[in-house]
Amino acid sequence: MGAQVRVYRRRIRAAKSTAKITRAMELIATTRITKAQRAAQAAGPYAREITRAVSAVAGRVTDHPLLTEVESPKRAAILVITSDKGLAGGYTTNAIKEAESLTALLSEQGKEVVQYVVGRKGIGYNQFRNRPMERTWGGITERPTYAHAKEIGTVLMEKFIQDPAEGGVDEIHIVSTEFVSMLTQRARSNRALPLEVEEVEAEELEKEQGKPLPLYEFEPSPEDALDRLLPQYVTNRIYFALLESAASQWASRRNAMKAATDNAEELVKTLTRQANQARQAEITNEISEIVGGADALAAASAGSE
Repeated sequence: MGAQVRVYRRRIRAAKSTAKITRAMELIATTRITKAQRAAQAAGPYAREITRAVSAVAGRVTDHPLLTEVESPKRAAILVITSDKGLAGGYTTNAIKEAESLTALLSEQGKEVVQYVVGRKGIGYNQFRNRPMERTWGGITERPTYAHAKEIGTVLMEKFIQDPAEGGVDEIHIVSTEFVSMLTQRARSNRALPLEVEEVEAEELEKEQGKPLPLYEFEPSPEDALDRLLPQYVTNRIYFALLESAASQWASRRNAMKAATDNAEELVKTLTRQANQARQAEITNEISEIVGGADALAAASAGSE
């Protein structure tokens, strides 16, 4: 019985140590979520304004290579944003599943898919399965900067401008994780290029955006303005996706660590109850042995008399 109690106590100490570690990681993730959310909120106004500007100039340009879809696209690039570290619940898994679903869809359409992966977890996933990757970036997912987004955007824009026969791509898709709430993060995919131009009435657009549309004047021409705006627009979309994914990653890690802490604390309660039961059984057995020994001594003394 004594050995069993020692096993329970050792497991209780291990569970308590685990709970301390996961509690600390939960608190760290909680503070990082706030910073990541602030960064995403700070980037929001610029993202909205550049989107409005690109929408306005795209409406005046009738024929532009970055707006025109190829009749028979052959190659498509997918930028997949994962995490650099684990212990984040299903964050990376959901992003990879979304990327695989998109890859299957594009392959069914007869397109060759090339992947650009952000995050060591996604890189390791593809390397383990011997899947080719065109370009990778690691160590930037927790605190992404605009410089990181610009580097990624420059690489993708060069591939988009390049002829597919020489290694270029006809489409660029971004797979990232949308921060819905502290409890909900959703993996999603969006096409960055070529832009999808939709005919929308000005009144409807103003009603959706909540304010009148600005009147833009483009110098020297809308085509030149679009050439300058589109690289910044793509970079900004990548930057905003990185920021949202960072906030989603910390939120997912916080939820995972909170669940781990709760499970560890529940395990401590269960093991403590089992240890008490084992100790009580040990005490009962010792008392029974003492009483039995006393009765045997009393019987022996009475027989000798």
